[in-house]
Amino acid sequence: MNNLFKALVYDKQVSLSVLDTTDLVNKAIKIHSLSGRAAELLGNLLTVCAYMSGCLKSERGAVSITVKSADGSGSASVSGDADLHIRGYVDGSCRETFVGGTLTVIKDDGFSRPFVGACAIGGDSVSRIMTDYFHTSEQIPTAVSVGVRLGEDGGCVAAGGVVMQLLPGTSRENEDRAEERMQAFTDPAGAIAKYGAEGIVRNFFDGEIADNGLYLLHPDYICNCSRLKIEGVLIPLGRDELLAICDERGSVSVHCHYCNTDYVFGRADILKLFDK
Repeated sequence: MNNLFKALVYDKQVSLSVLDTTDLVNKAIKIHSLSGRAAELLGNLLTVCAYMSGCLKSERGAVSITVKSADGSGSASVSGDADLHIRGYVDGSCRETFVGGTLTVIKDDGFSRPFVGACAIGGDSVSRIMTDYFHTSEQIPTAVSVGVRLGEDGGCVAAGGVVMQLLPGTSRENEDRAEERMQAFTDPAGAIAKYGAEGIVRNFFDGEIADNGLYLLHPDYICNCSRLKIEGVLIPLGRDELLAICDERGSVSVHCHYCNTDYVFGRADILKLFDK
């Protein structure tokens, strides 16, 4: 099971999140037949997306994170919602290697007021990319350390990480304490493999958690698409246009990148769709 622990530490001045996303990443690897660098890249982005989804305030909120290579030949995109349904995919050259490019984050509060932030990418470390993003785009001091460890069979044996964010008014003393503690997570996947998310909380933050307690959430790889939703996308195209596509191609096919599913509508399906 995937776990996201959230708490306030260091005199309630620092927000702490500890994630174990091993099962989530394994689902992504299986759905998209990923290996090596692509599995690590998507796994790390999914972990960060799980963290950001866990911070959404509205039950209708959503967040998406997209990275694009510098030459435009590849991209990776993840998205999540307040239910912690997380999904994503990798395209093009990003399945093999990724250095430089741009990062774009879109956060929707559920009231049609999306926040869009972007920054240039100076390397291929998702931890560094997201730390830079929070500093430059949201101007919130945030330390992000996420990682994915793959086994010899290509499966994920450990994935997750630690995120610490300074709240307004954090004292210099507690800022230093948070910075020092983050040094223990230079190998986040290794820490998850050794302790698990709950073990990290107990071993590294015991006695520091504020009185309001420790919150536990369970993110998972779940795509929100369905045949019914795809029908809603097709209907505005109109009956004649869809039938023309059927005549030309034999059917209308819509591919969902997030769950790698093809929805196929034949001529009979189109006619039934407009006879409802």
